Amino acid sequence: MRERALLEIESLTTDYGPVRAVDDVTLSVGTGSITAVLGANGAGKTTLLRTISGLERATAGRVLLEGEDILGVSVEDIVRRGLAHVPEGRGVIAELSTEENLRLGGLWRGGDAAPPGEIYELFPLLRERRNELAASLSGGERQMLSIGRALMARPRVLLLDEPSLGLAPTVSAQIMRLVHRLALERDLAVLLVEQNARGALSVADRGVVLSVGRVVAAAAARELAADEGLRSAYLGF
Repeated sequence: MRERALLEIESLTTDYGPVRAVDDVTLSVGTGSITAVLGANGAGKTTLLRTISGLERATAGRVLLEGEDILGVSVEDIVRRGLAHVPEGRGVIAELSTEENLRLGGLWRGGDAAPPGEIYELFPLLRERRNELAASLSGGERQMLSIGRALMARPRVLLLDEPSLGLAPTVSAQIMRLVHRLALERDLAVLLVEQNARGALSVADRGVVLSVGRVVAAAAARELAADEGLRSAYLGF
């Protein structure tokens, strides 16, 4: 499944003043696969994604997208090169319609953006709500819209930050199955940050556990899920 690494993180470090939020993190994500990044609140998971996508400035290290270092590259150019980031909290614009939100995701890709109809094939519920304001959508529908908006840019690499946050268990499971399907069917390299460690490991190929910004464990997802000591200390199940 892991044919080659589309995304490679090498000794990545990010500081907020005197606070080291991400500390010498190394990991990779291959095409058609999911790597879950797990850990407690404050472990550095969100900062890791924000640094990869150019929203935070790294102190040291490299972020290689298909072999090219993208640290210091503008956010819009990172999107054009094939990396999309779905932030924590979904971040849809409530005052715009579903379709207007989707079209925002393709702005930096110009004529290479996906048509909304392609996204509606993945999310039939969004087609039904395409002319309604995003404010009227349920939490699960907003998460679908947030993911669909990222897919408008036709990414090769997809960063997902807490996609199940605040969702009912059945909706959370639906989102996880969707992420798994996207990775396989679209050959995406997915880096998935999740507090729901059990759900994330159920769809991931590999897992990385962070604690205070550092990698404390990295292994196949099934190995992490079976490690009772690790589950008790870091994963909460």
